[in-house]
Amino acid sequence: MIDLHTHSTFSDGSDRPAELARRAHAIGLTAIALTDHDTTASHDEMAEACAELRLEHVTGVEVSLRDNAFPQVHRDTGLGPRNVHVLAYFVPLDPDHPLQRALASLRRDRDVRNESLVALLVDQGFERLTLDYLAGIAGNVHSIGRPHFARAMFELHPEIVGERNDETWSRVFSEWLGVTGRAYVPKTSMPLEDFAAAARGSGAVLAIAHPLDNYLDGASTSNLESTMAPVLLSLRERGFVGVEAYYGSWNDATRRRMVKVTRDVGMIPTGGSDYHGHYKENVRLGVGLTGDLCVPDEVLVELRAAHEG
Repeated sequence: MIDLHTHSTFSDGSDRPAELARRAHAIGLTAIALTDHDTTASHDEMAEACAELRLEHVTGVEVSLRDNAFPQVHRDTGLGPRNVHVLAYFVPLDPDHPLQRALASLRRDRDVRNESLVALLVDQGFERLTLDYLAGIAGNVHSIGRPHFARAMFELHPEIVGERNDETWSRVFSEWLGVTGRAYVPKTSMPLEDFAAAARGSGAVLAIAHPLDNYLDGASTSNLESTMAPVLLSLRERGFVGVEAYYGSWNDATRRRMVKVTRDVGMIPTGGSDYHGHYKENVRLGVGLTGDLCVPDEVLVELRAAHEG
């Protein structure tokens, strides 16, 4: 069993990389990809811990990009670019590589987004919220993500968001921080094609993360196959190899349907739990939200062949 979508304290997870590696080993994972947002700075600690445990480690990253090929309806501005999450595996670590320069640009975009988001929330009543407070939660100002905002909103302004529980935590994202929320600010304006161009020739393998969340806009999954096939074909034409079909927050029936449509369009079904530690308390490493996730080892064999080929 493998898990190709996890986060550490280097972005918006609660576990240090070494702790994450120990957890993975304890539950019997044979391989793990650490996919922190916009950075591979966690690589050295994770690689060392995995080597000691004889656990295969894949250098990964998760980024937010704009897919202009499939516009989305936004709360206040109408039809506009779609923000999607992308996973990259076997990421080159040379800081001068075009892909690492793209990641540096995305980190700068994140810093600007966070400043704008703080100002927007303060204007809407969260006057005690500051970047310094968020940096204290995240560990540094450059690792701040939406879970850190959510935690700060509960700690500083329970009179607005209520006491924290599973229901109110989800509501903070749907009503405030998510795409349809009152304080949503996109992280980047980098087109998906620019990131794919930076990855080209590097051996990095690109996969679309949780594609139903990115492209269905809350619509029913009843027409999943006919809706997603054109999207996946478009992504394949633009340099994508994988699709996160084994996603830890979907039920087994949905995962099976996504694996089929992924195979039908000639792509590799990747998968992972999207583990964030206590920031997503119900999402468990390796087995996801539903507890029955099982990403086949063969997926990594296929991804490695794409990386080497």
